[in-house]
Amino acid sequence: MMAIAGQIAIEDRLQTIPATMLAAVYHGKNDVRMETVPVPSIGPGELLVRVHTCGICGTDLKKISTGSHSAPRIFGHETSGVVVATGKDVAQFQLGDRVMVFHHIPCRNCYYCRHHTFAQCETYKKVGCTAGFEPSGGGFAEYVRVMDWIVQHGTVRIPDGVSYEQACFVEPVNTCMKGVVSLRLEPDESVLVIGQGPIGLILSVLAKRTGARVITSDLYSQRLTISESFGLGLTIDASRADVIERVRELTDGRGADAVILAVGGNGLIRPAMDATRPGGRVLLFAQTVHGEAVVDPAAICVDEKTLLGSYSASVELQDESVRFVMSREMELERLISHRFPLSRGLEALELAAHPQPDSMKVVIQPGSAWEGCSK
Repeated sequence: MMAIAGQIAIEDRLQTIPATMLAAVYHGKNDVRMETVPVPSIGPGELLVRVHTCGICGTDLKKISTGSHSAPRIFGHETSGVVVATGKDVAQFQLGDRVMVFHHIPCRNCYYCRHHTFAQCETYKKVGCTAGFEPSGGGFAEYVRVMDWIVQHGTVRIPDGVSYEQACFVEPVNTCMKGVVSLRLEPDESVLVIGQGPIGLILSVLAKRTGARVITSDLYSQRLTISESFGLGLTIDASRADVIERVRELTDGRGADAVILAVGGNGLIRPAMDATRPGGRVLLFAQTVHGEAVVDPAAICVDEKTLLGSYSASVELQDESVRFVMSREMELERLISHRFPLSRGLEALELAAHPQPDSMKVVIQPGSAWEGCSK
């Protein structure tokens, strides 16, 4: 009876799409306002999705804090929800389907796609989900419009028994997979992951999945405790120990075969390279703001260390990232420390921008109060 009642509740909501909705609207540097905006209309081949959960990503926070993008916009791209309207010629999705949506999908035909550098594709850079204004993801709103090429190639149905919260991690997991793949880790290698926020922890689990020996470090002991609960036993409390010295102790004095820098800013690039053995690799994963950085050129030339970068998702890993998340190989909901209704969106963004020792993944949930939609 409860399942029937839940389905009736879903159907009731599908039939009543309002004219306006609440959204967190970006107006410039450190200026986001809760506003009432029109619900976006959709065209042929498109979907309207009511947002249940949207994770707050560090890239959106950096865009807000630097004022790097024109305004107004509605950010948020780690989105899961339910289809409430379908455009003409949409055959693969129906009303009531539970989905997650990628906001970027490449053309697969241009120079960059042919060289597997998908994030540089011009089509990829065109965001395919919007809650209004310039397309920017739109997940920090009640409804998002999913454009036709995203419907065709970047919308994923959520299986029964998988929560909206779990599903919203597909896109960030994909970005982490891309970074780990670029390191080409071998089973007998050691890898240091600097930073054990939610992204650092996902990177660590994926690195361990290759068979590599994973060492994690963070300034917050609480985060290292969470790491240990995911089977990451080799931890370094950076508030108490010299990370470089400790890594060398664990690697017969050499340094790690690979280091992943999962902390924003440029101040830790030099220490990350110092923690790497000669001939090793350093992956910059969170350095998304242009600026000067201290890099020892001799470490790259004489010590033959390789400095790598990885940004955004890879369409080549889309199926694998979906399998990883939907099979619950990693219980990603456990990374969520704070859940905010959309009405408290500004508070959610503030906490995510200034993480505390007890905060991990922060999500905004416009649909958290739906009856029968908790999965």
